Amino acid sequence: MADDAPERPPLPALTKLRSERGQMSAMDRRITDYILANARLLRDYSSQQLADALKVSQSSIVKYSQRLGYKGYPDLKLSVTEAVALASADGDAAILPAALPSDPDVARAEALWRSKAAADQDTRAANLPDAVAEAARWITDADTLFVAGSGIDGDAAHTLSGRTALLGRRCILHTRPHDLLASLSSATSRDVLLLICGHAGPADWLRACREMRSRGGRVIMVARRALPQSPAAADACLVVVAHDEQPHIDELIYEAAMRHLLDDLFLRVFSMRPDSAAVFAENRGRTLESPGR
Repeated sequence: MADDAPERPPLPALTKLRSERGQMSAMDRRITDYILANARLLRDYSSQQLADALKVSQSSIVKYSQRLGYKGYPDLKLSVTEAVALASADGDAAILPAALPSDPDVARAEALWRSKAAADQDTRAANLPDAVAEAARWITDADTLFVAGSGIDGDAAHTLSGRTALLGRRCILHTRPHDLLASLSSATSRDVLLLICGHAGPADWLRACREMRSRGGRVIMVARRALPQSPAAADACLVVVAHDEQPHIDELIYEAAMRHLLDDLFLRVFSMRPDSAAVFAENRGRTLESPGR
């Protein structure tokens, strides 16, 4: 990204709590979970009342607030109250706790939908629209798009590369770092690497990212958070915000938010050329034709 790119605005309080929860201590996660579950009521809580409810000291609440970057608990409470009011005014009930149906199966499905909706909203809030738009322009202008990822990231990479190829773009998919590194031997400054590395650790992919940048090509990284290595390894880092204590739920909401971010990226690429609809329809029709017809 350019050095004069606009500074990322502060995240809304509820988004900030959810996005940073995965890196918190066990105590801070417990406080965070209580605040998220009682976000609508927090305006009526003093720091001492919140401490009593959580069976911690008042100073623990104050220090927790400061670790999140707030001046103190009143500042945190005000920010949460404003976020709740804004979500209610915008009709974003999915990000706020609500009573669930009594049927356990229906309640489970409802809770999952709300978690996915919250992760999607938090992901959109965490990424500057201009950053997503710039990434889409790089993909549109690329001679070759290398798309890489492993595990569920690899599945998403496969889907995105296939759809982008139907727009007449040259796409090369890789699900193993060593294969990607070999493929980049032919990369030029006109090419782009899109690496999805939110599910699996990115360490094995960083060498390929550095190789791409050494050739003058662009690197777009899709990760769970902006990694310390991101500025050296990528020109842009798009963030997926999704966390849950239950590993199987965490994976579901991460995948949903990540795929929605990639779908948004694809639609932006699609909209940048007037002939996209015709090219996509023709190529899709050709690939769906029965053999021998």
